Amino acid sequence: MRYLIVGAVAGGASAAARLRRLDEHAEILIFERGKFISYANCGLPYYIGNVIKDRNKLFVQTAASFNKRFNIDVRIQTEVLSIDIAGKKVKAKNLRTGVTYEEAYDKLVLSPGAEPVKPPLPGIDTPGIFTLRNVADTDYIKSFIGNSQVKSAVIIGAGFIGLEMAENLHHAGLQVTIAEMGNQVLAPVDIPMAAIVQQHLRAKGVRLLLNTAVSGFEKQEKGLSVQFTNKDAITTDIVILSIGVRPDTRLAADAGLRIGPARGIFVNEFLQTSDPDVYAVGDAIEFANPITGNQMITYLAGPANKQGRICANNIAGGNSETYKGAVNTAILKVFELTAGATGMASKHLVATGIPHIVSTTHSGAHAGYYPGSRDMTIQSVFSPGDGRLLGAQIVGYEGVDKRLDVLSMLIQQKGTVHDLAAFEHAYAPPFSSAKDPVNMAGFVAENILADKLHVFYWDQLPQNAASYTLVDVRSADEYLAGAIDGAINIPVDSIRERLDELSKAMPVYIYCEAGIRGYLAQRILRQSGFDRVFNLSGGYRLWKTLKEESRITDEVNKIVNQ
Repeated sequence: MRYLIVGAVAGGASAAARLRRLDEHAEILIFERGKFISYANCGLPYYIGNVIKDRNKLFVQTAASFNKRFNIDVRIQTEVLSIDIAGKKVKAKNLRTGVTYEEAYDKLVLSPGAEPVKPPLPGIDTPGIFTLRNVADTDYIKSFIGNSQVKSAVIIGAGFIGLEMAENLHHAGLQVTIAEMGNQVLAPVDIPMAAIVQQHLRAKGVRLLLNTAVSGFEKQEKGLSVQFTNKDAITTDIVILSIGVRPDTRLAADAGLRIGPARGIFVNEFLQTSDPDVYAVGDAIEFANPITGNQMITYLAGPANKQGRICANNIAGGNSETYKGAVNTAILKVFELTAGATGMASKHLVATGIPHIVSTTHSGAHAGYYPGSRDMTIQSVFSPGDGRLLGAQIVGYEGVDKRLDVLSMLIQQKGTVHDLAAFEHAYAPPFSSAKDPVNMAGFVAENILADKLHVFYWDQLPQNAASYTLVDVRSADEYLAGAIDGAINIPVDSIRERLDELSKAMPVYIYCEAGIRGYLAQRILRQSGFDRVFNLSGGYRLWKTLKEESRITDEVNKIVNQ
């Protein structure tokens, strides 16, 4: 058998190595138009920021080592120009020599990846404006910073790569500004969780401009002018475009292979394209979302590597393994903070029309009496019927990753919030509490489903303040230090003795710092004849973060426009 693979980074390299392990006698050729194969794409920002100092550590394999270990013909700096589906051959060009030739295949694997979005803005090709997608991009950026008097940077786009670049350019000593067209950072998460990240970025000295669209760039005597549609221009030394990526489907489309509604290469459950002898993996493919059933694309290394393995299994074993899709589990380090998401965000479920409930909890990463415990915030999104977990987001410090992994697995397995409550974790004071944050998220969700807890959210207080009673059930000192306007203070430990201060004829909205005391107060009131009682999900802490972020964003916009 003769296997040809186009693309040698995550999915392609994984497919090639797996094919060799399954078939020692097959002829395997892999084409890569760049100079490098099988490199740590996700590590590139950290090399720019000098967190990773040795460039060689970015490379899992070189072309030579890959060939020696797996006996695979690796052809770097070779671009596949076209595919002849009927003739089962590809046309390739050696980019070093210019020689064009053809190679036949029995099975073909496409792993062309994705390409950065680079809109046709005026001045977009001005020197000093970069995208970050591969090792060559990294070398250009690193060299530019090292050889120029670079003191400031503007990053266009506040996605995962944009925020990683912000942190690492800050580590490299640059003054960093992020300009984001949307109203929040990290589009895959909901605004309440994004607001926590935004506050942390600002606290670290990163300038954050939201609702800010770029209109063009202009070279100046010193530096670059970044121009916006709704704000004054900013002068900077270097610009990083992190607007997003799109699947590289040119080869597939030109060959007549099916392109799906999400504009990726359409594959079936075996990762076959519309031609049975051509498979595809990685950033360029689309597949059914396991939660919504809609077609989707994921730009993550984990799914790409797994797809490569499954694809190889099916090529060598006759379509024996199905790919079940990805729930887009992703995590990000932002200075000391960690943010992660898995499954669907509430806003995306709303857009899809899927009913759901949102619950937000705050819990310590480990036992509070053991030194160094810091809270993490978990937002869980679940079905109002059976409690199926549809999505989760976490922002915190230590231990975010292991909780996110648990939530991801449950979503993949169609687990419920009852599974969260029952989850058995490894417990010792340095690592967790007897009730892990995952358990706490499950307990609260179960209470909501069981009608033991009625919640309201940070933006859901009625407009007419006279139509309800707002009660702060924290201590008097906490109340005096800051409270929601119009709230009266009745500490939870005093509420039984002060029931006569509340009217049963009016809805009662309760809040505390994190949500637990509010829940206790609600249970007391509801069992004392108060029918309409609601507890603030996420508590005053989350409400204050969102209000403060809204105020700061407005102030920054006013200052920039002056």
